[in-house]
Parts: sequence; structure tokens; C-alpha cells
Amino acid sequence: MRLEISCQDRLGITQDVLDILVSHQIDLRGIEIDEVGKIYLNFPTIKFEDFQHLMPKIRKIAGIEDVKTTAFMPIEREQNQLKALLKTLPDPVFSVDPKGRIILVNDEVLNQLDKSKSEILGEEIGDYIKGFNISRWLEGKSVSAQVQRIRFLEQDYLADILPVMIPDLGGANIVAGAVVMLKSELRLGQQLTVFHQASLDSFISVQAQSKLMKKVIAEAKRMAELDGPMIIFGETGTGKELIAKACHEASRRCGGQFLILNCGSIPDDVIENELFGRVSGSVGETQSKVGLLELAQGGTLFLDEIAEMSTQLQVKLLHVLQNNSYRRTGENTEKIVDVRIICSTQQDLGKLVQQGQFREDLYYRLNVLGLVLPPLRERKSDILPLAERFLKQHSLKLGRRAPKLSKACNDYILAYPWPGNVRQLENALYRAVSLLEGNELEKEHIRVPSCSTVTSFVAEEFTGNLDEEVKRYEKDILARLYPSFPSTRQLAKKLGLSHTAVANKLREYGINKHTVNI
Repeated sequence: MRLEISCQDRLGITQDVLDILVSHQIDLRGIEIDEVGKIYLNFPTIKFEDFQHLMPKIRKIAGIEDVKTTAFMPIEREQNQLKALLKTLPDPVFSVDPKGRIILVNDEVLNQLDKSKSEILGEEIGDYIKGFNISRWLEGKSVSAQVQRIRFLEQDYLADILPVMIPDLGGANIVAGAVVMLKSELRLGQQLTVFHQASLDSFISVQAQSKLMKKVIAEAKRMAELDGPMIIFGETGTGKELIAKACHEASRRCGGQFLILNCGSIPDDVIENELFGRVSGSVGETQSKVGLLELAQGGTLFLDEIAEMSTQLQVKLLHVLQNNSYRRTGENTEKIVDVRIICSTQQDLGKLVQQGQFREDLYYRLNVLGLVLPPLRERKSDILPLAERFLKQHSLKLGRRAPKLSKACNDYILAYPWPGNVRQLENALYRAVSLLEGNELEKEHIRVPSCSTVTSFVAEEFTGNLDEEVKRYEKDILARLYPSFPSTRQLAKKLGLSHTAVANKLREYGINKHTVNI
């Protein structure tokens, strides 16, 4: 039987309780006193009549507030929880005393050694673990946690060796033993594999506090479930590649590769070889090359800056999208391809089509699923959370504590227009935290190019009248909002106008799904 007694902090109150037990000739098995004013008693089960007399006597003691039965003593609960934890751990775990003698093992140790617990307890841990002298370590002047490579049953393991400390009366720590947890190469490999796999929510790394960005993420998640071509529009540094990869990891193709080709950084002939591959003997080549389309089979190919692709390559890419096949350079036979194409651009493809710089048929083939990433200046509620995240990430890499942002610094990064968007913000903070000597970032630590924090709505070469300039500004606002609110009713609600007024303005300015990237 176990009792839980709630009481006041009074000198002698525990002795008064024990005296009552003695008067009833109750053999006390255990007693615990915690810091929150509770006494726990453990004694053999007594008859109901005796128990009825015992409880009122304890309650009458001065300072006793409540008495009730309990299923466990605190130490019993902790011991049972520890045993359950050890039992379920899939890795071998030893606990030793200050002399290195084994006092506790889990089931995995018993299974691997094929011994009973009685055969192992009391033995030296050095008889089983080679490569690190745990007994000598425990006898050292400064005992700290260790990670060591050891041998157990003739196999290599990574051992976490953790000291068990108990405070003495003076507050100093006394070494009471150690816990040794072993991790095999196989288990480490399994854990690393899981660590590098995509999370359940592949978009968790995308900061989305603003309503605008939350809407973008919701659309991206729906697009990720589909398998058609996708194109992501956005200024430099807005995170187009990050979104593309998140879409891949959230798709049925997540088991395949996610490969990237930047169409604006390499010449046409190199892009063609990289994309389609080549066979030996073509154009004097002595070695064959596997193209990205083949390497990404079953996965996703991300074509960054698709607007930079030449007209000749646009034709070949269109063939891939229409026929799901391609030819390697120097080869006559077609190869079947199963790859999802995701593209990105920071240019207005609609204008490029009108100017004859981008094929119209390819534009409509790619723009089946279009996503527009807003610039950072249009999602201000994401700026501070992004800044906090970058500060933590870079501080962790630099092995230092993450600094705080001063009020002036907060105001400055919120007001700055960030023409380089998220990438510029991250780079500016990385530089600041790398050179910072204190624990607080000030405005002066953020080094970015001078840029007016007030947007000028009137062009410097303005020569028209007020009505023309207002219309230009009005058109620009409608064109910017239309991709996020493609329904005239949604846009009217956003702007606080009637549906008819917004529809007339969109018609007047020629803003529709064909002229604006959606």
C-alpha cells in the first residue's frame, strides 16, 4: 500500500506521521519526501478496519492537508519508465558504477551477448567494450561526455559515454557512474538516410507568415500533386529553386532525382549535351555522355532561367514535352523519357513571346501550371521571421549564440526594399553575424547598397499629365494583384470596389489570363 500525503513545511511533521505508523505496528518499506510538500509512504497492505483508523489519525496531525492512496512511489514510477525506455531502445545500453562494473543493461545487450542478466551484472565493462578505458576515464579529474569508436563483439560501434553525476551536500557533483550507448554502422546509416529524406511537409522550410505567401504555398502544394509541366515566375532571389524542390519532394516522384540546369549560364552546345546527352563519335567526341533527362528518369528536372534558352533548344524541349521522347546528340533512335519539367524565369515570357524571343507554343505548353512568387517587399510580415531563421542557422554554423535584432535594426530591414529578395537578406545577415562582436545586431551592421526606402510611383522621365500618371499607376497595381486574385470578384473585394468597376478597368487595361502570368 502506498500513501501520498500533502502537507505544510513544518519541522517534525514527518516524525509525527512515522510515530502513528509505529503505534499501529506497520512495517515501513519506503519513504520519499519531495520539494513541493508531499510525503510518500510504502508499507504492506493492511486490513480495511485498520486502514479506517489510520487515515483519520494522519489527517489530524497539524499541517497535514490531504491524504490519499497512490499507485506508485515517485522513485518506482521513474524506475519503471527508465526500464520501459531501455527495453524498447534498439541499441545496446550499459550502465556502470564508478568502478566500471555493470549494474544495468537493456534487452538488446542480452540478445547480442546471448547471456542472462545475472551473468553480466557485476562484471567489468572492459571485458566487453574494447578501444576505450571507461574505468580509467571515470577515475579522471575531469569526467566529461565522450564520443568514441569502440569494439563490441568484434564489430565497430560509435559509443556515447555519458557520466552520471549526483550533487553532494556542498552542491558539487560526484561521479556516480556512467551510461554507455552503442550505435552500429548499420543503425547510423539507417538514421542518416531518414534524416536526409524529405519531411512529411516538404514546404516546411519555406517561410510563409504573410497571407500572400500562404496562398502561394497552398497553390504550390496542389500543383505538386499534379504531373504536368510547371513554371515559376519571380524576381531574382525569391526562392524559385526552393519551391521547385519542395514541389518535387511533395510529389509522387520524390523517390527520383531532382536535377537542375541553369539555361542562362552556359553556351547552347554545352546545354544541349547536358540536357540530352551524346553518343561517342558525335562531332568528334570520343566518349558518350548521359544527359540530365536520362539521369532524372522518374524524377524532376528543373530548368532555371528558361527565358535564356535559345530558339533552337526551345524547339527540342517542345518535342520532349509533346512526345515524351528525345534523341541524344549523334543518335538516330528516340529515347522515352518519364520526367517532370519545372521551369523558372524572372522575365515576362508573355512580352518575350510578343517580341518573338520566346516560342508561343512552348510558352503555352509550359504555362499549364504557373506560379508567381512575390518579391520580399510585398510580403513584409515574412521579413522578420526569415531574419530570425537565418540568424539561428548561421550562428549555429559559426558555433556562436544567435544575436538579437535591435529595434532600429528591425525597422531598417522592414523598410529596406530588398531588390535581391530573400537571397540578399540571407547574405546580408550572414555577413553581419560573421563579423559581429557583441550579442545584438544594430542597423549599422547590415551592409546593403543604398536604396531609398520610399517607393517613387512617378517615373523620373515623367512628361504626361496627372490623369495619365494615375492610370499608369492603377494599371500597375491591377497587373500586380491579378495573379493572386484572378477572379474579378476576388479582386474587387481586395480593392474595395464593385465587381463591375474592376471588370471595366481590367478590360480597359487589357489585363487577363493571356496577358498576365498566373
